[in-house]
Amino acid sequence: MENNITRGGQFIVKEIQAENIFTPEDFTEEQKMMRDSVQEFVDRELWPNKERFEKKDYAFTEESMKKAGELGFLSVAVPESYGGLGMGFASTVLTCDYISGASGSFSTAFGAHTGIGTMPITLYGTEEQKQKYVPKLASGEWFGSYCLTEPGAGSDANSGKTKAELTEDGKHYKINGQKMWISNAGFCHLMIVFARIEDDKNITGFIVEYDPNNTNGITLGEEEHKLGIRASSTRQVFFNDTLVPVENMLAGRGEGFKIAMNALNIGRIKLAAACLDSQRRIVSKAVEYANERIQFKTPIANFGAIRKKIADMATSTYAGESATYRAAGDIENRIKMRLENGNSHQEAELKGVEEFAIECSVLKVAVSEDAQICADEGIQIFGGMGFSEDTPMESAWRDARITRIYEGTNEINRLLSVGMLIKKAMKGHVDLLGPAMAVGEELMGIPDFTTPDYDELFAEEKAILAKLKKAFLMVAGSAVQKYGTELEENQQLLLAAADILIEIYMAESTILRTEKLAHSKGKETVKEQIAMAQLYLYNAVETIAQKGKEGIISFAEGDEQRMMLMGLRRFTKYENYPNVIELREIIASKVIAENGYCF
Repeated sequence: MENNITRGGQFIVKEIQAENIFTPEDFTEEQKMMRDSVQEFVDRELWPNKERFEKKDYAFTEESMKKAGELGFLSVAVPESYGGLGMGFASTVLTCDYISGASGSFSTAFGAHTGIGTMPITLYGTEEQKQKYVPKLASGEWFGSYCLTEPGAGSDANSGKTKAELTEDGKHYKINGQKMWISNAGFCHLMIVFARIEDDKNITGFIVEYDPNNTNGITLGEEEHKLGIRASSTRQVFFNDTLVPVENMLAGRGEGFKIAMNALNIGRIKLAAACLDSQRRIVSKAVEYANERIQFKTPIANFGAIRKKIADMATSTYAGESATYRAAGDIENRIKMRLENGNSHQEAELKGVEEFAIECSVLKVAVSEDAQICADEGIQIFGGMGFSEDTPMESAWRDARITRIYEGTNEINRLLSVGMLIKKAMKGHVDLLGPAMAVGEELMGIPDFTTPDYDELFAEEKAILAKLKKAFLMVAGSAVQKYGTELEENQQLLLAAADILIEIYMAESTILRTEKLAHSKGKETVKEQIAMAQLYLYNAVETIAQKGKEGIISFAEGDEQRMMLMGLRRFTKYENYPNVIELREIIASKVIAENGYCF
């Protein structure tokens, strides 16, 4: 196993084999049963009641969460010893994916509870804390929330002003402060609260019980009126001399920032997953409407402008699935490997996810932005009706907007993805220096003008991917050389480099999934998937050419600039450009004939 799985971030310097990645086609029978059960719950309980979510029926959100608890969906990631199903990481991601299709309100409540509400105790709690709290959270008897953000502490989470003071008898901490944007606050029984003890450098985490009949100094603000996720309970929480037993400290003193960051790593890949079924349903609803809507005596699905949108929407959905489940499989393999090497469940899962924190940030950005674009195009296909609350598109668009903000804004995650990669290189976990120097030598050498023979499936696409990785190493490597430790101050350059990194991971994941599928089913059977992989790569190349140029001209001048721009053109050049319009026609024809997303 250790030979077959990469370390986090290594995809940028290593050729990955298709047989070594996990794809949705690799779901086990157990995973397929879970997926079908979740879909049935969504179709029966949530989708027919979308209007209740849009009308801010918070009680219905709570009621639906209880039903999800009764069906075991809240406990998928919880070990069996604490009342959970103890399924693997990929199954956890799968559940987040398919339970999120009907409503962003429910999806947010589910994610806040199962992720940042429960997992900090599962992964950082003492045995006594886990035995006391996790079974109640796993069953849905109790619901959890996560109190990190403050009016003055958003992306800079460690700057929170909430204080925790040890009482004179040494038995409690007294918490005072204010938290905001707290999901599930209106119906939670337990809060993960972060506060600073004295003048500690880092915040500390606490498990705080909440009983509306005995508030213990906890006051809730009114429900926030939000653009989207309207029935997700979101309130401010005020602490006034709230007493918390000393045994309810989570991990050690000053460990809160570490808990917060690792919880967000897990939350980021789950957030990407939570966008996927929404995208599938948006595509399907848009196609159904396009097939039914008659204009100029023909369904609008026959118009090229609409077919382009449908093809692009289906392609971004397929790419999001491919990359999300690839990362989920890598994380699960890393967790298994650590367990086999004697790590505890806590350590194995924490280190497994932390290993792929770069990929988690990449996914959070890419899939959330694709979901927003998909919903926007869905509105456009519906035309004037898409702007109406009578169709599901406008609520999907509003719900999608928050995904670019929570779990760390997309700007923060872009900066993190490149920053974490550079830190991994400095620690020797990913060799960036050697490949970057090799690219520099290649730029100084004479180009190879021979035309390669690309006979095998994806041979040219893989050659292009290898060149795109060189483009990233050229831009990022030169930027590190020029700015050194001051690189993080050049945020616009880092954002451009991050976009290159993101497009490479997404394009490669899509190609590898399709190659694996073609090997098992035959090329003719999956011609639409092949078209999607080729279309995604073409768009990725165009983005990388633009972002690479933007980065190069920001820090290089004269001969160096000319040489690097020449190298960028070489690294973003096809030998045989695909017929993009033809690719879109292949994809759209299949989706329209099937009357929905069918991959």
